[in-house]
Amino acid sequence: MSVKDVEKKLQREMLKKVERKRLKIEKDKDLFETVEEVFDSRTVMALYSLINKGIIDSMRGVVKAGKESRIYWAKGRNGEDLAIKIFLTSSMEIKKSMLQYIHGDPRFKVGKDYRRIVYTWAQKEYRNLSEAKSAGVLVPNPICAYQNILVMEFIGADGVPAPLLKDLPELDESLYQQILVAIKKLYSSAGLVHADLSEYNIMVNEGKAYLIDFGQAVSRDHPMSLEFLRRDVVNILRFFRKAGLNVPEEEAVLEWLKK
Repeated sequence: MSVKDVEKKLQREMLKKVERKRLKIEKDKDLFETVEEVFDSRTVMALYSLINKGIIDSMRGVVKAGKESRIYWAKGRNGEDLAIKIFLTSSMEIKKSMLQYIHGDPRFKVGKDYRRIVYTWAQKEYRNLSEAKSAGVLVPNPICAYQNILVMEFIGADGVPAPLLKDLPELDESLYQQILVAIKKLYSSAGLVHADLSEYNIMVNEGKAYLIDFGQAVSRDHPMSLEFLRRDVVNILRFFRKAGLNVPEEEAVLEWLKK
């Protein structure tokens, strides 16, 4: 038996162990198609630990599958909806994109080991969400980060995520104002810049705009924070201007944000 065969057998055994310990994964086709790629042996044991601690009760299915991570709908100990974000540890493609947002951020230090970079990324997103929430920014409530797993509030209902800003059939000025206020709170109160803000990572639930995907968010002390802030503003202004709203010029918004 080859080393690869042994690893596969170990992975299968660990999956069985986790399922015996109450990881109740429903028969969701997409979930089982991606489980082998995402659930390496260390990830399985990390999930096992979160289950034993009572943070996760059951996994229900895949919500989103991307190049960097998979997001699952899950249930917590009290039946609450959770979003479980599992960062991939098997791909080297995203290493450079992660490092540009970690290097220069005085809050985090990381070496060259890829798995450690991913673990730092999960901790970074958790901390960014926590600091944003403390500053009054609407974000998914962060619950915990462990190894390459981030557990947070599920924005939506019954496993159906709230729509992204880009998918709304109609837009109004109140959403635009909410987002600008969120960017200002993030910058002025939390001391953070999202660094990848656009219509693709803002969810709208019951008329409220939630900023999501905070892994790349950087401290205001990051050497490229102002460049990232400008990019965020340009993206938001472009989107609403294209939708027909009368929005101010980029420089006026940036001046207001930095007051």
